[in-house]
Amino acid sequence: MSIHSVECNVGTNPVTIETGKMARLADGAVTVRCGDTVVLVTAVSATKVKEGQTFFPLSVEYKEKAAAAGMFPGGYFKREGRPTEKEIRTCRMTDRPLRPLFPKGYLYDTQVIAILLSADGENDSDILSINGASAALCVSDIPFQGPVGAVRVGKIDGQFVINPTNTQRKESTLDLVYVGNKKDVIMIEGSANELPEEEFVQALRFAQENVTKLCEAQEELARVAGKPKRSYELIVAKPELLEIGYEIAGDRIEDAIYADSKVERQKKVGALRDEVEAAIKERHPEATDFDVEQVFEYIQKKAFRISIMEKNKRADGRELKQLRPLTAEINCLPSVVHGSALFARGETMAMALATLAPLEERQYFDSYTGGEDTKRFILHYNFPPFSVGDTGRFGGQNRREIGHGALAERSIAPVIPADADFPYAIRVSSEVMESNGSTSMATVCAGTMSLLAAGVPLIRPVAGISVGLVTEFNGDQMERYVTLLDIIGSEDFYGDMDFKLCGTDAGVTGYQLDLKLPGIPLDILEEAIYVAKKGRSDVLNVMHEAIAAPAEMSPNAPRIESTKIPADRIGELIGPGGKNIKAIQAESGADINIEEDGTVHIYASKQEGLDRAMELVTRMFKTIEIGELYTGKIVSTTTFGAFMEVLPGKDGLIHISELAEGRTVKTEDVVSVGDVVTAKCIGIDDKGRVKMSIRAALRDAKAAEAEAAGITE
Repeated sequence: MSIHSVECNVGTNPVTIETGKMARLADGAVTVRCGDTVVLVTAVSATKVKEGQTFFPLSVEYKEKAAAAGMFPGGYFKREGRPTEKEIRTCRMTDRPLRPLFPKGYLYDTQVIAILLSADGENDSDILSINGASAALCVSDIPFQGPVGAVRVGKIDGQFVINPTNTQRKESTLDLVYVGNKKDVIMIEGSANELPEEEFVQALRFAQENVTKLCEAQEELARVAGKPKRSYELIVAKPELLEIGYEIAGDRIEDAIYADSKVERQKKVGALRDEVEAAIKERHPEATDFDVEQVFEYIQKKAFRISIMEKNKRADGRELKQLRPLTAEINCLPSVVHGSALFARGETMAMALATLAPLEERQYFDSYTGGEDTKRFILHYNFPPFSVGDTGRFGGQNRREIGHGALAERSIAPVIPADADFPYAIRVSSEVMESNGSTSMATVCAGTMSLLAAGVPLIRPVAGISVGLVTEFNGDQMERYVTLLDIIGSEDFYGDMDFKLCGTDAGVTGYQLDLKLPGIPLDILEEAIYVAKKGRSDVLNVMHEAIAAPAEMSPNAPRIESTKIPADRIGELIGPGGKNIKAIQAESGADINIEEDGTVHIYASKQEGLDRAMELVTRMFKTIEIGELYTGKIVSTTTFGAFMEVLPGKDGLIHISELAEGRTVKTEDVVSVGDVVTAKCIGIDDKGRVKMSIRAALRDAKAAEAEAAGITE
């Protein structure tokens, strides 16, 4: 058994990659360690293409084991279940930078599996999974144009930090996952607290410097432990079939792909494809549907690129940096929905519904790798098949929906007010109504407006926009490129980049970069950042016209207020067996939640219930003051007077002589147990006994009436 390892000093803790010890029957396998977090990553690719295979079947799986953190899984079966959102996001982050690095036409079934073996709670495993996938492919015999390196960049006290620990990330204003090769960027993802574009660019440059070190370490590992690359066959469009395709569609394809609407384009393109298929199969009966699809896709892609590069002409007739028509509307649903908004860019439309709830409704989840295990702001993204004019599976979320929802959620999260300022759990549900490019960005815009419509005091509104890229290569050298603002579906499909950038008018809050190229220079991405900034500003202006500030909260939203009591007196509020708090909740109809620091959150469906509960809680912790009026129930009577509840848990004696004007023979002639009376505090003796007077309260009331009427003695 020959074991080889390399160590790369990036971040607080070095990253160690080892191969040759585990999973030796896989085509490639490594373990990656940072601190005491260890991930095993394997890569396997089939040696034969499945019959009828028409796409590159790459699957990336990432699984966290409870045992890695020294824990038992929850649930009845005590076994890890379906993938968590964290696992799915890690799969996607690992998949996206790998996919463009396989040869075009490589259709062999390929699988990368990452398993968390040890978790120290401080060093996250997602970055290790990406580096491990690249390293496993590099040491394998699978064709792969790697390596790639991945780092996380944080910003703490104004300084950029590589691979911050979970403790450090709590103080960070930036969470940037950056993946690149030795000189170019391939994928980015993350969030920031309104980071100015200039500083965002600096963070990208800082990340690339460290990614280069990880790539060099993997190259060294491949030199000493890598297998010779295997022989394989690429499946690409056949030249003789391409000739037929150009003969039939060459002079008509542009007219089809530049029809006015998406539906019309699909009809014209579909009809032209049928003609090409008939001609190919007439002359080459052995040609498969896949052969035809490759030919027609090649013709469309070439026509699309020539039109943009040579004529600056886009499918829907826009200029290269022109937004589609924008519409924004709020409160498009009845007020039973706490907040609603509809946002559209051309044929892309999202409806967002915002819901407010008590903080107790926040989401809790297992966090084997450390970091946060709750969140109070949740955004769910739903992509029904009708949004693209199709039929299909409905119900349940796929990885794409979870990934798009996570992008929108982390883009809006930085402007959500702190729970101390707005003690609500918050959910946004985005329903995609129409899809023709960047529905996740429409979700950010609609989601922001729905929150404002629900009365959430956002720090600032957030908008998002996408930027595309079309390139022209001579061999391996890029000769020309153009960036496109607000790409539609065909520009995403036939273009080279989908870069989504979100933010406020103060800076960046969320981002995601996907490429079909094996990397682009950072200069191009920087240009795209400023293209997106201009587009975002125009989108924010339209959103501002629809809603400029938080609206009044829906009458159907729960009312929540907070107050603070001394932490050492929480027991008084609760009372023996919960007596006091139960009484307050029963009288007011409100729910009460008490935190360890003495913060009391009061939730009620109606304002009057909230006000009554707040009054009862604050009264309990007030100090009785001489000369003040108090209203409370008579709790008992005696021959010498009556006791009233001045404040919760605090009684005062109304002597029989203070019950009314004149002589009172019997206490019960004036008051009975359960009566609510108003009395004035006229004294507190040295033992804390409180003396109250209804007579004094009545005299004060008469004097006030006389003064108001202008009557003087």
